[in-house]
Amino acid sequence: MNLGTTYLGIPLPHPLIVGSSPLTDDVDNVRELEDEGAAALVLRSLYEEDITGEQLAAFFSAESHSDSFAEASSYAPDPESSLGPEEYLEHVRRVKAAVGIPVMASLNCVTSGGWTLYAQMLEQAGADALELNLYHAASDPTTSGAEVEREMIDIVSEVKGRLRIPLAVKLTPFFTAFAHFANRVDADGADGLVLFMRLHRVDIDVLELEVIRSLALSDSSQLQLPLRGTAALAGRVKASLAVSGGVHTGLDVIKATMVGAHATQLVSTLLMNGASRFASSAGRWRRG
Repeated sequence: MNLGTTYLGIPLPHPLIVGSSPLTDDVDNVRELEDEGAAALVLRSLYEEDITGEQLAAFFSAESHSDSFAEASSYAPDPESSLGPEEYLEHVRRVKAAVGIPVMASLNCVTSGGWTLYAQMLEQAGADALELNLYHAASDPTTSGAEVEREMIDIVSEVKGRLRIPLAVKLTPFFTAFAHFANRVDADGADGLVLFMRLHRVDIDVLELEVIRSLALSDSSQLQLPLRGTAALAGRVKASLAVSGGVHTGLDVIKATMVGAHATQLVSTLLMNGASRFASSAGRWRRG
């Protein structure tokens, strides 16, 4: 059976790819994922907020003169944090050199300049494609839904205009008219749409007085929402469609393909079962 597909204009032997996660943090693990049959992989996201936070922390550390007491050994700031995305960019280069499958970077920013700046840097580092995590908390009661959507569309348009590599946009389902918004993203140049982004769970530790954020592993029951979103867009947008969240078995892949997905992103099942899950999922699909 021919399992070949095309995602973001990139031919793949089958639709099983590694989603953005810690699975791609280690080069040896990336090689194993390729050996076990991954068609492509998405690196863990580069977060502009983290970069900015590290830069500010380093600045204030330098300004406060670490070790500046009577017996200080030096006035150099403590080198505890990175000053920028250099490590991430170097990781992109190392992964590209280690594997022959497509390597896609992932980006999450908070400023217009950040989206375009880091997108171009990731392209220059050798990424075959870029996945934008497009999310807005929309917690400001003075900002309308139309304004939020317009800002997101502008981000897609600006980033697409600066890149030569394909651009995928990872969305949440939290839109009043999701299909309409996705169609606008498609019209503004997105080469692919990834459905959907999974958000962190938030809880309160009443003893430690802290906010707790966590992200539980998915299961196949969570596939229903991505399937509905994909079915709503299939045949109505030019962009490739990828299902993310809840893909665990060969049957899940079949369902995603039947509703119009060009690719399926696996994360939780790989974390639970290891890289060999690719072979078992593809095998079940063939038998199905």
